Amino acid sequence: MAVAVSTLYVLAFAGSIVALLFALLSTMKVLRQDSGNESMRQISSAIREGAVAYLNRQYKTVAVITFILAVVIAVALKSYVLAIAFVLGAFLSALAGYIGMMVSVRANVRTAQAATRSLKDAFDVAFTGGSVTGFAVAGLGLLGVSVLFLILKDPHLLIGFGFGASLISLFARVGGGIYTKGADVGADLVGKVEKNIPEDDPRNPAVIADNVGDNVGDCAGMAADLFESYIVTIIAAMLLAWTAFGASPATNEIILPLVLGAVALLASVIGSLFVKASDASRIWPALNNGILISAGLSAVGFFIVNKLMFGHYKYFLSAIVGLAVTVVIGYVTEYYTSTSRKPVQQIAESAKTGPATVIILGVAKGMESTLVPVLAIIVGAFLAFTFGGGFYGVAIAATAMLAMTAIIVAVDAYGPITDNAGGIAEMSKMPESVRKITDPLDAVGNTTKAVTKGFAIGSAGLAALSLFAAYRDITHTTVINIYDVRVVVGLFVGGLLPFIFSSLTMRAVSNAAMGMVAEVRRQFREIPGLMKGKAKPDYARCVDISTKAAMKELVLPGVIAVASPLIIGFVLGPEALGGLLAGAIVTGLLLAITMTTAGAAWDNSKKYIEAGNLGGKGSDAHKAAVVGDTVGDPFKDTSGPALNPLIKVLNTIALLAATLIVAHHLF
Repeated sequence: MAVAVSTLYVLAFAGSIVALLFALLSTMKVLRQDSGNESMRQISSAIREGAVAYLNRQYKTVAVITFILAVVIAVALKSYVLAIAFVLGAFLSALAGYIGMMVSVRANVRTAQAATRSLKDAFDVAFTGGSVTGFAVAGLGLLGVSVLFLILKDPHLLIGFGFGASLISLFARVGGGIYTKGADVGADLVGKVEKNIPEDDPRNPAVIADNVGDNVGDCAGMAADLFESYIVTIIAAMLLAWTAFGASPATNEIILPLVLGAVALLASVIGSLFVKASDASRIWPALNNGILISAGLSAVGFFIVNKLMFGHYKYFLSAIVGLAVTVVIGYVTEYYTSTSRKPVQQIAESAKTGPATVIILGVAKGMESTLVPVLAIIVGAFLAFTFGGGFYGVAIAATAMLAMTAIIVAVDAYGPITDNAGGIAEMSKMPESVRKITDPLDAVGNTTKAVTKGFAIGSAGLAALSLFAAYRDITHTTVINIYDVRVVVGLFVGGLLPFIFSSLTMRAVSNAAMGMVAEVRRQFREIPGLMKGKAKPDYARCVDISTKAAMKELVLPGVIAVASPLIIGFVLGPEALGGLLAGAIVTGLLLAITMTTAGAAWDNSKKYIEAGNLGGKGSDAHKAAVVGDTVGDPFKDTSGPALNPLIKVLNTIALLAATLIVAHHLF
């Protein structure tokens, strides 16, 4: 062995500690910035209080569910270790989101104040705030898996850890998505469409709830989502290595995923230092450069690691495939969602003929956008399988892809910070020059959020293949026969689940939005002087409506995600459950890409018009684009992103219950 096992563990541990220290330093840097005047601080405080109140209520609800499931796992699987690992996974996933959000709700007002100085300063504060989330997610994830494996010595016992993270991810994505889009749609329908007042206008009672939603959905929700993807992918690779290369914690193939994670974390710290922008035209290139530099340095590190650990490069080639898929998906998503690209401009152009053509073309572009990412995943999986000598190679490609989580989430979390900064600038009546800085920052933020969702969904495709292969190894299922009626049932149920799940989450947003619309209309009707700006709206009431709606509506989708694989598995057997997983992976991946890309394209087509094109704000084209954006909100921020954790929950619970299903299925 060229490198001692103890050295490799130290490297994995050191990478996670460096990431967490970088997150701490970034937090200190943000908090040192000027938080603006009293009016700005009051608005920021209202957003922070709403976000904290929501997360506290959500985590109390999820804590009860987590405790019940932990007891079930301990009793049914006769393993207190799995139950404890499950609780730890849930706790760290929640913690990662909480840390990121607590910094984001403080970075927003500081970004707005920095915009009084220059775009360069505002950009720097926003990205630094986003970096806290990114490096906290990856640092906690790698630390949790490394320490737990060092103690337990068996990756099968880490499945509980992954399931805990998956469960929190699902609830965070669904609950946060329902909250943010219920508030956003309600605010837009009454404020922008009916009352013809600007976005983030302080007269709109739903404006604080809308800004709160940006944080609980796009910050805390995304953090939990990528935390889960990150650790589940590493665990899947370790499970495959355990079966293929020897059941020993000293096997290099088992430790390799941890080392790749550490190398990419160190590379991402360096890459983030190069993210600088001095004018609006450099915002996206600066963020993209951070990703590309991190990917390039990671590739160099992966090469060195493979040389030292194995003396050959087949796993390095698989890792490079994963990095290449990341870059391809990023470019494709940026192409379909950027205001400077044809798809968004074409959707904006279609707004001249009304909202119907906006909806039609947006859906068409969303469907079209599946082509290149799916081809990239197909080709990537084939090459990684060939280079890596089987599904372990695919798992390494997925691990390399998810190893970029820190920088990708940092770029994503930049988005809600700049969105909130624009809202604070509008509500506190800061000079127009400030909005001229926060608006382009926010427009790029929509693209960064879309790119991250594309990354999350694309990585889910490769990761799900790895989990699927691990399920095969645990159940010893060598063939899934589609001529077997049980498998056909499983396949169709799996293909159906993403659609039913999306229907439930879309309906939940609609219900939340209807409640919000009724309340906003009531306040405009019953509060004298509100429309004239002479009275203050009841922001807290709208925050409470979104919170209650999210808590009420997130339970059923969660129950379906957990119960479906168990019912199919215990009734029809492991082969049928394999069919369910295959069906869910295929339809979930395609539907998620369609919804997230279409939603982001609608949003930025509206912003393209608001920038002064095609008649600008208030024009008929703008009104049509607002309708498209409103439809796109639950597409891109609720249902589409929630399909990623859905796929993982289905796979991880299948892994967790696999041995029981093999022994006790009915047919």
